[in-house]
Amino acid sequence: MTSTSSPAAAQTRGTTTITSVLGRVLFLGVVLALVVFFAPLLIAQQLWMWLIILIGSAIAIFVLYSTKRFIPGKYIFPGTFFLVVFLITPIILTVGYSFTNFGDGTRGTKEQAINSIVSNSVQQTADAPRYNMTVATMGSPTEGPFELWLLDPETGDVFRGSAEQPLEQVDASDVTVADGRVTEVPQGEVLDMREVNAVYNELQQLAVPVDDTSAIRPLSVNQAFVGTTVLQYDEERDVIVDTASGTEYSVQKIDDTEYFVNEEGQRLSQSWLQNVGTKNYERLFTDSNIASQFLGAFTWTLVFAAGSVLSTFILGFALALILNDERLKGRRLYRSILLMPYAVPGFIALLVWSNFYNRDFGLINEMLNLDLNWFGDPTLAKVAVLLTNLWMGFPYMFIISTGALQSIPGDVLEAAKIDGANRFQATVKVVMPLLLVAVAPLLVASFAFNFNNFNAIELLTEGGPFPPGEFTRGSTDILISMIYRIAFGGSGADFGFASAVSVMLFVLTGILAAVQFRFTRALEDVN
Repeated sequence: MTSTSSPAAAQTRGTTTITSVLGRVLFLGVVLALVVFFAPLLIAQQLWMWLIILIGSAIAIFVLYSTKRFIPGKYIFPGTFFLVVFLITPIILTVGYSFTNFGDGTRGTKEQAINSIVSNSVQQTADAPRYNMTVATMGSPTEGPFELWLLDPETGDVFRGSAEQPLEQVDASDVTVADGRVTEVPQGEVLDMREVNAVYNELQQLAVPVDDTSAIRPLSVNQAFVGTTVLQYDEERDVIVDTASGTEYSVQKIDDTEYFVNEEGQRLSQSWLQNVGTKNYERLFTDSNIASQFLGAFTWTLVFAAGSVLSTFILGFALALILNDERLKGRRLYRSILLMPYAVPGFIALLVWSNFYNRDFGLINEMLNLDLNWFGDPTLAKVAVLLTNLWMGFPYMFIISTGALQSIPGDVLEAAKIDGANRFQATVKVVMPLLLVAVAPLLVASFAFNFNNFNAIELLTEGGPFPPGEFTRGSTDILISMIYRIAFGGSGADFGFASAVSVMLFVLTGILAAVQFRFTRALEDVN
């Protein structure tokens, strides 16, 4: 028997096909538009790795979603893309930076360092010409790169230039001028006064070359001046010359980092990003002060993570065991009350608890009539951290313990009672082993979380108290907060060394997790 489709069904299939094609074309068009928009920005900022990821992802999307083939790839690609962008790429960048001197004064290329040194030496003279300044960018309004558009108030001539491009005159008809300033440019986005003020510190480091002896620098958010460069770079000899004193600075290596240094050994502070090999790792293990700080942080991290997991689990399990008794009335109400700490956002709870520990007017000292300097004494500060983490963590353990207890068949406990086990023996020898089968992986995950629980330290004690003259690590700093302090702390940013410590933290976390999972496998034999 031959079946034929009705005209209505054929029309429906045709409409579905057209809709599918239009949706696919629209999706691919959006992808292409994003590539066209972001590619020039990445090129302008020389972010080549992200440019490769962008173009590679776009090619993969067009190959996978422009045809009806590659069905598995259509489902695998989204997860793979986000895995690469948000997990693998940061790991690669962190490992890469751990072999560099990336930090304060060593963030850019050698060319950028030279431009910064020369621009910082520009001095304004009494009769220096001034221009009305407009800042524009082809990239981000907060990150640049920035370009200066200048208007001579006397002649009306318009100029443009950047740190990489010397000053050049442009046709005034190519721009829009209003109130004596350039307000629109042919290419790029003009920053308003608020945006210029936000990046003014960066703009003060910008100098637009005019000739070999002068450059233009911002004077205010809307004015620039022509100044004389005291320091000038001799490209042929690769030296920087002080034109006022005649002193020359040549490239020399100090502590595995190259600087411009004069004959007296005085160096210019600005350097550039360089590969230092395993220096950061050697510093971690050979510098006695750093090694002791790392060991102290690692020990406290283990105590903090293990203590948090153990205390929260004991309290959570005990409460779950009590409220699992069917003879207890109002169990739902009690459970709801016990879950309240879990409903409060963690950062709010930590900030509230930090006020509870205040020595003069804190709730704990006032209620208990104490005079304890919680955050001034290292031991008390650690106790405060563990107590606060107990308050924040026990509801989670209470939830998972309650779920595990309710999944244990009642006839198992009945069999234990028939065999003569009392309530305590049944709990220890029957309930606990069965419960650990379900919650042991969650305990491992909780340990790993607390091993890197940055918020619990930073929002409560800020790593303190700090020994006199010590900025690397406070008494309550765990490894992750110590890394944060190395990268952004008061002793100066040292991203390269912080990356090396991060790599070691990653390795330690992996080893500890593997060891814990190995021990938890023994619980799988429990029936």
